[in-house]
Parts: sequence; structure tokens; C-alpha cells
Amino acid sequence: MANLAPLAQLLDASLDPRQNKEAELKIRSEEKKPGFALSLLQITASSDFQYNTRLASALFFKNFIKRNWTDVEGNYKLPQQDVTAIKTEIVGLMISVPRGIQTQLGEAISVIADSDFWERWDTLVDDLISRLKPNDPVVNAGVLQVAHSIFARWRPLFRSDELFTEINHVLSKFAQPFLSLWQSLDAYIESHSNDKQALQNAFTELNLTLQLFYDLSCQDLSPVFEDNLQGISGLLLKYLTYKNDLLETDDESEPGPLENTKAEIFEALTLYIGKYYDDFSKHVGGFVESSWHLLTTTGPEPKNDTLVSKALLFLTSIGGINKQAQTFADANIQTQIIEKVVVPNVALRDSDVEMFEDEPIEFIRRDLEGSDSETRRRAAGDFLRQLSDQFEQSVTQIAMSYVQKCLQDFSANPQENWRSKDTAVSLFYATAAKGATTSTHGVTKTNSLVDIGDFFTKHLAGDLQDDNAQALIKVDAIKFLYVFRSIITKEQWQSVMPLLVNHLGHSNYCVYTYAAVGVERVLAMTDESGKPVIDPGHIAPLASNLLEHLFSLVEKDSAPEKVQENEFVMRCIMRVLIVLRDGVATVAESVVQHLTTITNIIAANPSNPKFYYYHFESIGALIRFTPADQSEALGSVLFNPFAAILSNGVEEFIPYVFQLLAALLEAEPTKPLPAQYKPLIAPVLGPQLWEQRGNIPALVRLLTALVPRAADELIAGNQVEGVLGIFQKLVSTKIYEGYAFDLLETVISTFPPSALEKYWIHIINIMLTRLQNKQSQGFQIRFVRFYHFVAARDDKGLGADFFVAATDRVQNDIFRQLYLSIILPKTQELARPMDRKVAAISLTKTLADSQAFVDRYPKGWPLTCNALLKLLEDPPLPPKAEDMVAELDVEDSSFGVGFTQLNTVRRPAPDPYPEVTDLRKWVGHYLSAADQRHGGRIGKVVSDNLSNDAKRVLGAYMAL
Repeated sequence: MANLAPLAQLLDASLDPRQNKEAELKIRSEEKKPGFALSLLQITASSDFQYNTRLASALFFKNFIKRNWTDVEGNYKLPQQDVTAIKTEIVGLMISVPRGIQTQLGEAISVIADSDFWERWDTLVDDLISRLKPNDPVVNAGVLQVAHSIFARWRPLFRSDELFTEINHVLSKFAQPFLSLWQSLDAYIESHSNDKQALQNAFTELNLTLQLFYDLSCQDLSPVFEDNLQGISGLLLKYLTYKNDLLETDDESEPGPLENTKAEIFEALTLYIGKYYDDFSKHVGGFVESSWHLLTTTGPEPKNDTLVSKALLFLTSIGGINKQAQTFADANIQTQIIEKVVVPNVALRDSDVEMFEDEPIEFIRRDLEGSDSETRRRAAGDFLRQLSDQFEQSVTQIAMSYVQKCLQDFSANPQENWRSKDTAVSLFYATAAKGATTSTHGVTKTNSLVDIGDFFTKHLAGDLQDDNAQALIKVDAIKFLYVFRSIITKEQWQSVMPLLVNHLGHSNYCVYTYAAVGVERVLAMTDESGKPVIDPGHIAPLASNLLEHLFSLVEKDSAPEKVQENEFVMRCIMRVLIVLRDGVATVAESVVQHLTTITNIIAANPSNPKFYYYHFESIGALIRFTPADQSEALGSVLFNPFAAILSNGVEEFIPYVFQLLAALLEAEPTKPLPAQYKPLIAPVLGPQLWEQRGNIPALVRLLTALVPRAADELIAGNQVEGVLGIFQKLVSTKIYEGYAFDLLETVISTFPPSALEKYWIHIINIMLTRLQNKQSQGFQIRFVRFYHFVAARDDKGLGADFFVAATDRVQNDIFRQLYLSIILPKTQELARPMDRKVAAISLTKTLADSQAFVDRYPKGWPLTCNALLKLLEDPPLPPKAEDMVAELDVEDSSFGVGFTQLNTVRRPAPDPYPEVTDLRKWVGHYLSAADQRHGGRIGKVVSDNLSNDAKRVLGAYMAL
């Protein structure tokens, strides 16, 4: 054990904010040693160490496994003996450690399972089954936790043969023992109903059993479960109505074992209703009744929130099935549902008001994003919406009568009864909105029996003008605009917008944040013709004050976690900059100061991935819309904070910084490299940065921006080979081959042929080897595009004849086979307009001037001509000037995991031949001129070798 002490001390130091950076670096330097992961596991397993040390060890182990288990091709990066030892030890270890540590190890097991289960870890299921003990809930919970870590991966996946092979492998072994365990657990609970500790352990196991039941059912219904649905339904119903005072908790905010168990049961029921209704329908009746009873008897305490919302979700899924929905067809039942279930659950509770006041950002996230979709309000609203879809007339009438009742309560005493107004607005949303709500347009379909505009004018517009209105009521009015933003007309928006902007200055955190959300979404909206709903010209005069104010909200408290707390305000800043476009120049000086200040603060402790994504998009907007001749000045201001991020190794920010540096360099591609960028060349060419997968797309972008501006330095420093070494590394993996070709094409178009001459054999060898051994459809297409890229560049000393000669040096006459079997047929499969254009130019130049196609491959000439004519049947159009910044639905982005593309500086597909606008005309002229140059040679080949149709079409082009 002695040799573990130094590592344990470093782990302890990593928990101390004063020395954690240094300690982490020292631990990372230990990683390369064999057996490192096993040392971490030993510390995690050993009760000789403090709990926090063990937890830190488990956390490091998890992150180590994430980085180092396999490479992009799925090969192990660790020594085989370490791999085997980890897989042998980890299951037993996870069962024996405390719950908090289990969670970390569970994530590591999930990573290992992603690559190894089940073919490379086919003993795992048998190992798990062998460890189950009918009367030992503690051990069983550990085993089920491991199983859940692995099988939960199936939940979000799409159907595939590999997935179903894996699931069938598991179910064939695990389903029966799993059911037997569930039955024995039920018996154990019965026999220990008076033993509090035993019951708590048993309910921990039951909770995991229910999660696993969902995992094992999420893709397909196991025959074992299908045969036992009667018994399974009995158990689910039993525990949905189970009561035992020993399991009741006094804590009003945290759910206890019973609340958790019942919520898991509802989740499983909703799955079975949605996926296996035909099999499950005969068991549904009892559940509808008991969920109705549960909803009318469960209190408003926050600990019940998840349970209530899952119960409502279950009833919503029932309401979506015509036959089942008839349970709710009677107007008296609908009245009861709205009065006893919907109204109490959309009403504000004391805990909601406390959250609004004390944790405003959490209130906003729950309310707007569904970051916690387990809010009662959302679930009750969805249930009402489902009912109204089935019985629109009666449900709308009943719901609106409650809306009116709540509004009357409010009017009677606005100071005392302001919550009634909030309930009215929430009920109105749920009644008025139809269909899915989208993040770009909000609600797009509404209930024709209610009037959205009228409701806003009568009941909400005044709250936006009344300085004394309750903050939460103001939020309701702003949220109403936000939710129904697509329904509100352009003219209405223009009158409401100043009110929204005004509320950015409100003193209440939630009010100004909702105003920022509203302003941002409206600025992003366009009408049917694609024009902005709010004319950017109206924003320009306000921009300076607006941005200063928004930045003051972000920078109010200078602690890193407070600065990056409010992603909604940052998103609004980003949107204003995007809308300003070329008008950015008028505010650039102060904006860049604010953005660099924020960068320096949050780099110390990145904690909110959405915030810093919008932050870097804002810098991207500034770079994109700054005139090219000012980009160097902008770059000199941004360079220092960016350099600090790189030198301090802020992993979360590095891929963003590479993209932004690349965009700055691309703004003036022909200028020499500014001095401050020169120290970047060596690290960008070194191996370390390329080890992080998330860096690679951004690093390639940066390197392809550096190469044209640092060509002389790279040649003088003998670094061309280093650049080509990166190409070789990238092209060997399927996932990065596209980036490899992007880099190679930049190299070839930048350096003079003499600088690359000695590398061509090597480059072509690599490609031919890939085409023979590990080729993919994608690789073939990129190779064909690369061929045309080279063949079209006869002005750069390249061209078709150059390519033929280069391939001859690898293997004589291999070009013939390549051309006939890959290049010609695959040319027609090029999909991107720019690739098709380059291919047409390459084929035209080959027909016009290639000597090899006259002397060695005369039969190739008509084949090439026919391929060209086929491409020209549907000539690629020149791209439209793409001036819009693509709208990314960032709610769906997996932030902080690897690479996130910045849309404001997304690189447009480069057009190497912008002067060629009418491709057919250009081809005709080029071939006519070549025919004259070569004394009528082309005309002769055409008349001797082409079909009459081909002659006619080509003749028409040459006459254009």
C-alpha cells in the first residue's frame, strides 16, 4: 500500500483550490506509467483512505478512462494487461464501494461498455448474474447499479442490427434471473415490513430494479416480460399504491424512497403505453384509477414534484389513445380533472415564489427550457392540452371558465390575490397552445376557440406599462409574448418591442432575464419571406446603450461563477451583434473590451457551457462583421486573452479559441503572418494538442488558416514535412479523413510545386494503400475530389498529366485502373456544388490539354468527355452569398463534449474559380480555344469518337 501514498496525497491536493491545478498536472504526468489506472482503483477500493480521497480517485479514474480507453478506431490505448485487469476488477469493486463513488465508477463502466460490450466483454452478464443474492439488497443494488450503467446506454439509441444483437444477448441471459430477483425482492419487502433499515435497502434495490426494467424494455419487448406481463403489472400496481410509515420522510424538498419508486413506475408505464400498448392495454384500467387517486391526494410539497409530473405524463399518454381517452369524455369528469388536478398543479406554490426570489436563474431554467421537465406546471399543462385535443369544445369552455374565475379573484384584490392572475395565465397557455412548441418559433398552432391577441391586450399589456405591477406578473406578460411570438403580427411586435427593451432595465433578476430572452428570440425571427420581423435599422440607434446595459448585467458581480451564471443575457448580446452585422464597427471598441474582460474572468473557472458558447459566438460575430482591414487590429486586442487560455490549458475553451484565431487569419489571407502568431506554429505542429479529440476539427481549421500566411516561415524552418505528417495521421482514421484532405488541399494550393516534389510519392502511396485496404465510400469520394483539385490546377504546375506522372512513380500505369474504376464513376456521385464545379473544370482541362490522354489513353478521351457532359446536364449553380448566420438550436448541442462549431465564424465552402459563373459557357469557350491552339485536334477526336447526341450537345456549348 505504501507506493499508493504519494498518489493519494496528490489526489488530496487536487481537492484544494489553492493547489489543484498543480496537483492535476502532476497526476496527469503519472498517467503514462503502466498500472496507473489500477493504482487509482486500489485507492478507490480501500477503506484505509478518507472518503474524499477515494471519491477524487474514482473521479480521476472515470476521466482517465474517458480519455484513454480506446482511440478513434476503437483500439485500446492502454497495455492489454491493464485492460484485462480493469475489466476483471471493476464490477466487484463497484459493488463494494459507497453509493457516491459507485456513480463515478458507473460512468467509467459505461465508457468501457460503449467500446467493449458485448463482443470484447462477453463474460460480463454471466458475472453480474452470478453475484446476485436473493436476500441481500445491498449487494444486489451494487450489481444492478453496474447493469444500469451499461444498459441505460440503449435508451436514446436508434434501432440497428448491432444494437438488437447486443440487447438480445443480454435478455437471453439476464431477463429471467432479473424477474426472479424482482419476485424475491417483493417477498423480502413483505417479510421485513417492520424493519426500517432493511426496508430502505430493499427500496434502493427496488428503485434500481425499476430503472433496469425500463432499460431492458426501452427498445423492444422481451419475450420473458411479454409472457409475465400479468405478474409484472401486479407488482407495479402494488408498489404504486404501497404505503408504509417507516418509509415516510420529514424532508419536504427531497423525495424519499416511496416517491422515487412511484415516479419510476409511472415512467415505465408511460413507456409501455407508448410502445407496447397492444400487449399492455388489458392491464391499464387499475393504473388510471390509482394515478387519479394519487394525484388528488398528494400534497404540494416539492418532494412530490417528480412523482406528480410523471403521473400527469402517464395520464397524458393515456389521453392520447382514443379508446382510453373516453374515460375522460364526460364533462363532469373534465371539470373535476381541471379543478382537482390541473388548477392546483399550475398554481404557484410558496416554494416556487421562494425560488423566484432566492434562486432566480434556476426558476428561469425550469420554466423556459424544461431543463427540469419534471415541473408540475408543465406536466399539468400538457395533460390539459391533450384533453383539449380530444374534447376541444367542452374542455376549452371549462378551462376558460376557471381562467375567468381566477381573473375575477385577482381583480377583487390585486395585492393579495396576484397569484390567481398567474394561475389564469398558465391555464390560458395550456388551453390556447396546440401541437409542439419549437425553440425557434414558440407555439405555431393555437386553439381557434380562444383569442390570443385579445387576451394579451385586456389582461397583460397593462402589466408591461405599470411600474408597480408584481414582478412575477410582469414575467407572465413577457413570457406570453415569448410563447406566442409566431402568432403575434409584425405590426404588434413593433409596438411591443420598446416595452420589452425597457424591461431590460428592471431591477428584478427574473424580469430583466425574461426581457432578454424575449428580445433575443424576436430579433432572431423572420417572416415568410425571410425578412427579420424587427428591422435591424430600428435596433442600430439603440445598439450602443442596449449592449452597454446587457454587459453591465453580466459583469455586475465579478466572481467567475456569477459572471457566467446567466446564459440568457449572453445569448441576447450575441443576437444583437449578429443583427447589427456591418453596424458592429460603431460599437466594436467597447464590445471587444467587455468581451475580453469576461474571457479573462471566466477562464479561471469555466462552469456554464451554454454561457461560454454564446460568449465565444459573440466574439465570432465581432470578428465576422469587422471589416477585413481592421481585423489585424481586432486580433491584436483578442490575442492576449486567447494566448493565456492556450498557455493555461483551459480545455473547455481551446477549441473555440482555435476557431476564432483561424477566422481572424482568414480575414486577410494574402497578408504575411503577424508577429504575435509566429509562436503558435510550433505547438500547432506538435503532437500534444492533437491528442484531445475535441481539438481536431478546430486545429485543422487553424492550421489551414496559418499555412497560406506562414508559407515562407514553414519552408524556411523545414516544417512542411511536419504539416504533411499531420495529414498522414488524420487520413489514417475514417472519422478525420475529411479534415486530412482539407489540410492537404490547402498545402498544395499554397506551396510551390518544388517545395512538395519529394513528398508526392509518399502522399499518393498513402492514398492508394487506403483505397486498397481500409477504403470507405467517404474516402473514395474525397480521393476523387482531390484528383480533380490537382487536375484542375494546370496553372500551378499541376494538372492531369502531373497526376499521371506522380502515380507512375508509385506504380507504373496504375492511373489507368484508378481512372476507370474509381475516378470516372465516382465523379457523378460528387454531391456538393463546389466539388462538381471543380470536377467539370478538371475534366475540361484534361480534354483540352492533356498529352497523356492523346498518347497513352486515347480511349479515355471520349469517356472523359461523356462524364463531363453528364455533369453539365445539371450544372452546379454558383452559391448564393450566404449572409445569414445559421440558427443553431443550441438546446440540442452537446456542449463541452469535444467540439462545438461556432456558427458566426463557420467557414463558407471556398470557391477556387469564382470567375467561372456560367459553367457550360466556360467549358465551350475553353474547348474552342484549345481546339484552335492544337490545330483542330479536339474537333477531330469529337467527330471520330462521340455519339451524335454527344456531338450535338458539345457543339451547342462550344457555340455559346
